[in-house]
Amino acid sequence: MTRSLLVKVTCGADEPERCNQAFTVAAAAAASGVEVGLWLTGEASWFGLPGRAEEFEVPLATPLADLRDTILAAGRITVCTQCADRREITAEQLLPGVRIAGAAVFVEEALGEGVQALVY
Repeated sequence: MTRSLLVKVTCGADEPERCNQAFTVAAAAAASGVEVGLWLTGEASWFGLPGRAEEFEVPLATPLADLRDTILAAGRITVCTQCADRREITAEQLLPGVRIAGAAVFVEEALGEGVQALVY
């Protein structure tokens, strides 16, 4: 059985260290060859848009845009449907490779065989 990692980040610039930790863990897993899904919820939803990760900075941390790109190269990034709607984010605005999906899809992925889910 192959294991995969599902990371849900529930914060953004409002809690920069916690947000960066989620991206760091997801990117480290992706770089190690693990199948990774990163879910952006709440304020993290903004990082599905072009330029937003480039504006984010945490001292002594890998730039969020680099982490995002590592995840996108080897895994998938999803923005929560309700979170996107509340922020008036549309699928057309998202970075290539980023999708919008709802709670049912998250639950399906989280309950998949061999999946380890983490929430930040």
